Amino acid sequence: MKIVKGDKVVVIAGADKGKTGIVQAVYPKVNKVVVEGVNVHKRHRKPTQSSPEGSIQEMYVPIDASNVAVVDPKTKKATRVGYKVEKGQKVRVSKASGSKLN
Repeated sequence: MKIVKGDKVVVIAGADKGKTGIVQAVYPKVNKVVVEGVNVHKRHRKPTQSSPEGSIQEMYVPIDASNVAVVDPKTKKATRVGYKVEKGQKVRVSKASGSKLN
């Protein structure tokens, strides 16, 4: 999986297509990512002694990593991720512009 926590991504497929956000969590074993502001579901909580009224909580649900693409820092468009070796270090780079990714 070439997407890491902290990447700025754009959703390229699904109900939230076109939205952008920052990756909050990555789950490589199931190939899913949690993106801030994308795929928000409401969870209805029953009343308890600590919160007698109950509540409705918004939660971010993971989406498949194949439905998001990293945003190129130069062009601000979706791009693929490649790797280069610079000074003995493996560095992630944008395929579109060749610029270094965080």
